Amino acid sequence: MNIILVTPAPPGSRKGNRVTALRWAGLLRQLGHRVRLRQDYHGQRADLLIALHAGHSFAAIDAFRRDQPDRPIILALTGTDVYQAIQTDPQARQALEWASRFVVLQPLAIEELPLHLRNRARVIYQSCDAPLRLNRGSRIEPHADRRGDSRSSFDVCVLGHLRPVKDPFRTALAARLLPASSQIRVLHAGAALSPEMEEQARQEQASNPRYRWLGDLPRSKALRLLARSRLFVLTSLLEGGANTISETITVGVPVLASRIPGSVGLLGANYPGYFPVKDTAALAALLTLAETDAKFYKKLKTWCQRLRPMFRPTRERESWRQLLRELSVNRLPKSRRLRKSRSAP
Repeated sequence: MNIILVTPAPPGSRKGNRVTALRWAGLLRQLGHRVRLRQDYHGQRADLLIALHAGHSFAAIDAFRRDQPDRPIILALTGTDVYQAIQTDPQARQALEWASRFVVLQPLAIEELPLHLRNRARVIYQSCDAPLRLNRGSRIEPHADRRGDSRSSFDVCVLGHLRPVKDPFRTALAARLLPASSQIRVLHAGAALSPEMEEQARQEQASNPRYRWLGDLPRSKALRLLARSRLFVLTSLLEGGANTISETITVGVPVLASRIPGSVGLLGANYPGYFPVKDTAALAALLTLAETDAKFYKKLKTWCQRLRPMFRPTRERESWRQLLRELSVNRLPKSRRLRKSRSAP
């Protein structure tokens, strides 16, 4: 198929939408399709449009369905789509009506869709093809603090750009509540998306000896940082299904996460590593438990290990194969659909 994949994130961006779009383009090319990655649609002929983000890609969706009304549209719903835009934004809700299928990143997202559209949704878990030698490479230099040798530290990783929806300083604030005996230090990789966030990160680093902001890292370095850490913390207020969770589980690091549907849909309702959104004290208690209670830490690690097959690239690629085959079959005349279904294994 000739596919146009639209994402609002520009080339060179390290935002999640761009990372997802690049990975999907690679998987679709592995399946033999031609994929053009664009920020918008400008009349190019294609067999299929895949659009990330209902609100930001609305113009592209509208133009494509006007130019090529007989061609299908797949709308990939982000966290802000699922838990904000489709509830309140008329354009995002209209984009839902026009889409042939929706891709959601975890099953609880389907419950947020209008009832008459839920049968169009397909869950595709984001995968991570982590390099085998993640633990090698450039060293993250320890920042000078009063707790001594960094080799004895219990490193906690935070990956995420500094923006309010990520609640980016919650882990740093929780670290301030830890007992003096704790060896936890928080290593935070992510770009500041506003001058105010950058200033807050610098002030937090200057006043909090347990916190270090590393800025925006290339993905390979971020994954090495993650793989060398003892724990990953996701503090978001909302997520569609964070790719950082699949990356963390793939490299074998356990997770602490705010209890939001986007994380519960990936980790399971009974996962023991949740804390209430914005609850600094509860997060501090979990950090202490993970550092000091070997049984609790092992429980987190074992749970995450069991989830690892869910995030394999082969599974994500096969999910896309099935979805595109479904759309192709549905476009055939009814007589050919029947013959094709009878001949399928």
